[in-house]
Amino acid sequence: MNLSRLAASIAESPTLKLNALAKSMQAQGIPVIHLGGGEPKNKAPRSAVEAASAYLAAGDIKYTPSAGSLSLRKAAAEYTENNYGRKAAVENIIISSGAKQTLYNLLFTLLDPGDEVIVPAPFWVSYPEMVRMTGGVPVVVPSSPETHIPRAEDLLGAVTARTKAILLNSPNNPSGALYPAELMEEIVRFCERKEIWLIADDIYHKLVFDGLRAPNPCAFTGRGVEESRLIILNAVSKIYGMTGFRIGWAVAPKAVIAVMNNIQAATTSCNSGVLMAAAEAALKGPQEGVGELVSLLETNRNAILASLAEIPGVRVVKPHGTFYCLPDFSAFGKDSLTLCSFLLEKASVVTVPGREFGAENHLRLSYCGSRADVVEGVARIRWALDPASPKEIRIGDKTAVRDW
Repeated sequence: MNLSRLAASIAESPTLKLNALAKSMQAQGIPVIHLGGGEPKNKAPRSAVEAASAYLAAGDIKYTPSAGSLSLRKAAAEYTENNYGRKAAVENIIISSGAKQTLYNLLFTLLDPGDEVIVPAPFWVSYPEMVRMTGGVPVVVPSSPETHIPRAEDLLGAVTARTKAILLNSPNNPSGALYPAELMEEIVRFCERKEIWLIADDIYHKLVFDGLRAPNPCAFTGRGVEESRLIILNAVSKIYGMTGFRIGWAVAPKAVIAVMNNIQAATTSCNSGVLMAAAEAALKGPQEGVGELVSLLETNRNAILASLAEIPGVRVVKPHGTFYCLPDFSAFGKDSLTLCSFLLEKASVVTVPGREFGAENHLRLSYCGSRADVVEGVARIRWALDPASPKEIRIGDKTAVRDW
């Protein structure tokens, strides 16, 4: 079959593939525990559900402006000012079908063929693929294995004449690492001096633990939105538990937003008015649910760290945000993909191979499910890997016996 070489080179999303596999196994009655998901289990805010219902009840479900409804763009501008101290006009905002589409359209806007984008590892699996899909070259810069945080000198030392952007995600998926303010400040100021775009994927910025706060990148620039090289990406998916609503946005100079709008109009045309109404209600409605989610996730984070500490040879850097951790399983002598397959087959636990995130010999484990699932999932992993663990374990309504 004569397919595009570029399209054929794009790898299948491992997280979406594993989500589908887990659901298929569960449908077959297999007692799977899913520690691979990136989806908080809290309900969408009541305000969002009611706004979507009211929009549907009105029956006027039509095309919307390609850049997003004016009222949601205003709400996103208010959110930006309230949370970042950054004044933005509606012309500085574009609404897209999730932060993933927002980032893709942004890269399509910024990159010419061969332009480089610096991506610290560990990274979200889609970053390198999206850079390649839009004609760019991802330049991966390893972080410290002791912290999962990149060094400024390594990031800035990777800059070349072809560098168009640096892409940061803090708190970080997959590690949960929270980049320090000093690092953020140095990168922001460097990008402004060198006229390099700094893309801050900030969708986890409120999911932070231990009384900490995510550093605000806007605090380190003396420029307004129009003059700045800093672009902020956000969404309602993670902090409001609204992954299925698929609404994200970018805050950027008007000229960047205008081109993104052209791209969006030529591809998806517009966003769903129902979903935008829900997102607007979430941004403008009661915010107590965000704090409740943070409290739940912090409890689960503590539980998974305590459980992992019982597996000899496993090392894990304490995550200070998101709902992921990235334990090092290299002591078990398996590459991460082989280890994931082994744990799924033997213990019915879904994990995500670290190689997909630029962290071979690690597994990404999510703790956004129930605390009981988190604890049992890690207990099954220990049973599968540690010969000193009990020989028998209950998996669902059956007793499994270690015979390997």
